[in-house]
Amino acid sequence: MISSSIASATSYNNRMFIFEVVGLRQSPATDNFNYAIRQSGRIWFQVPYQRMNQEMQRIQRLGGRIVSMRPLSEPAPVPPPVAKTENKVRQTSSTPAKATKTKESVSRSKPMTQTKGKTDIPVNLYRPTAPFVGRCMSNEPLVQSGGIGIVQHLKFDLRGGNLHYLEGQSIGIIPPGADANGKPHKLRLYSIASTRHGDDLDDQTVSLCVRELEYEHPETKEKVYGVCSSYLCHLEPGAEVKITGPVGKEMLLPDDPDAKIIMMATGTGIAPFRAYLWRMFKPGEKALNPDYEFKGLAWLIFGIPTSPNILYQEELEALQAEFPDHFRLTYAISREQKNTEGGRMYIQHRVAEHADELWAMLQEPKTHAYMCGLRGMEDGIDAALSVAAAKQGAEWAPYQKNLKKQGRWHVETY
Repeated sequence: MISSSIASATSYNNRMFIFEVVGLRQSPATDNFNYAIRQSGRIWFQVPYQRMNQEMQRIQRLGGRIVSMRPLSEPAPVPPPVAKTENKVRQTSSTPAKATKTKESVSRSKPMTQTKGKTDIPVNLYRPTAPFVGRCMSNEPLVQSGGIGIVQHLKFDLRGGNLHYLEGQSIGIIPPGADANGKPHKLRLYSIASTRHGDDLDDQTVSLCVRELEYEHPETKEKVYGVCSSYLCHLEPGAEVKITGPVGKEMLLPDDPDAKIIMMATGTGIAPFRAYLWRMFKPGEKALNPDYEFKGLAWLIFGIPTSPNILYQEELEALQAEFPDHFRLTYAISREQKNTEGGRMYIQHRVAEHADELWAMLQEPKTHAYMCGLRGMEDGIDAALSVAAAKQGAEWAPYQKNLKKQGRWHVETY
């Protein structure tokens, strides 16, 4: 449990904050028990300003979640009426085992304020029962020498079909063969890494950014590889591939060329953001989209383990050099950089460093925030923005909820 010494700690400039936390477990050791351990309900405790980051990390380690925070000097807010039902589905790009778990079905369950009035969003042009059969045109490594794992950029030929898409959508890939039960493998969804015009700007290709999944079997300790990711990462140019989709409306870009776009990515979560940036800045894209000339600000905060794992590094840094007034690039390199407490630098630490600026940007109605990558970054980013909001006497949780209603907070994690 949280130490009682927190309440008596000396505050910085007399600033104390009230944390509202749910889900704390008794101790890390209880995770190993083979029977259920009851987690805590909702609790409140005081935290001095200078210990906010440490306590947020400790809460995360104990399995808790910060649902709100406010200055001690402010009265507690009146809780809103409890609704009879609440949609708690979180969009995911993980492997769908059933229809209820696919990104497609989750996307339809969310209110898509951003896309209201749009009728030209392509969805499910090709289904698993009748996929489009494309061809691998190229399969290029993205991890440089000395990096961790295998990540590939794949480009598929779409000629001969009607598969078209928008930036921020996903396609499904059906790997060949059968599972252990003799049934055909189910499709896996991948975020598209190219603009609607494709890498060749001819409307005839689609590109993906795929990492080969690799993990240790918990019982046999054998190395296990993901079925579809391994298939794609080792696919030979010229090979046929079964493609479904496209799906998804959650991650679409606003049409406003003056918008401010905050992008937070880990690893292959860079895929949709590569599509955004190419649409915004590539000369060929500008020629194909004369009505869309991006004049706003795009800010990418990118979390990776090592420098060789910076996917699309050369292209990203070329854009930053060419468009310094419109594109900002911030890395969080966990195994090379240190956070303010001397630990590894993860994306949530970078967000915490810039939280005040990000919070200010989110006050502007033209700002959209996008998050794509590992689900584990969500709580840390929420905690960092909670601190920034609390400094201004606001609560992040209800503000974030309002951003979602406005169609300005977009999340696709797995």
